[in-house]
Amino acid sequence: MNLRPLRHFSWSLRSCGIRGHVTYKPDEKDLAERLHTETAVGEAWRCLRCEDFVPGPPHGSGPAEDAPIVLKDKALKDAVILRLLAAERLVRGVLLVALAYGIYRFDGAKDSLQQVFAEYLPRLQPLAERAGIDLQNAGPVKLIEEALKAQHSTLKLVILGVAAYGALQLLEAVGLWSMQRWGEYVAMVGTSALIPLEVYELLHTVTPFKIGALVLNLFAVFYLLWTKRLFGFRGGKEAFEAERHSASLLEVERASVDAPRAR
Repeated sequence: MNLRPLRHFSWSLRSCGIRGHVTYKPDEKDLAERLHTETAVGEAWRCLRCEDFVPGPPHGSGPAEDAPIVLKDKALKDAVILRLLAAERLVRGVLLVALAYGIYRFDGAKDSLQQVFAEYLPRLQPLAERAGIDLQNAGPVKLIEEALKAQHSTLKLVILGVAAYGALQLLEAVGLWSMQRWGEYVAMVGTSALIPLEVYELLHTVTPFKIGALVLNLFAVFYLLWTKRLFGFRGGKEAFEAERHSASLLEVERASVDAPRAR
């Protein structure tokens, strides 16, 4: 498999191909001249994302400091990763809310379920013995028995806990998908708080699912901390915003215009 084309993959070009270009005419004449050209078919302006010249009038105009700061290259890749994490949180949140509802329905019909379980388990026992299965000590059967023995107050606490965790996952999904800074903080704090519990679970029972969940959550925490500079890490929000502005085409062009004057 030839992976060489992937080395030249451009997140900016891909985004422009899907969403369209973003052009802007700054009021500063010397800066506007560097973003504008004339072609055989009329004027063209440089896209703020992919930096290619796009035929036609600009999509917006005004002072350079009011130009839209578009996501490009590394920032676009970060956005894709954040939205993948958001999708995972969305799926997890929906499943947890559904689980909470299922436990609620189970609590309401526990007496009926207990009667069915007590009636049909003995009937299945001979068939299980022929298959070499110890039905009385099987894991799922033990789990059902423990659930049926649980008090209403206990199940109520479980419902509230599962529903709250599901709501937190959905909140993280919204924040990460919209790429809001508050969402990144919620996702990092919420995920970090549950890592000790996941480690504790692994110490008792090791499964591929639990290992995968722990690895994914560790990745999410360190990724958010490093790339988004949360809690003042690597300069904090000011450094994060400065990095975004430094990648802006208008900032680069302004620097190239101001450089000769400074000499």
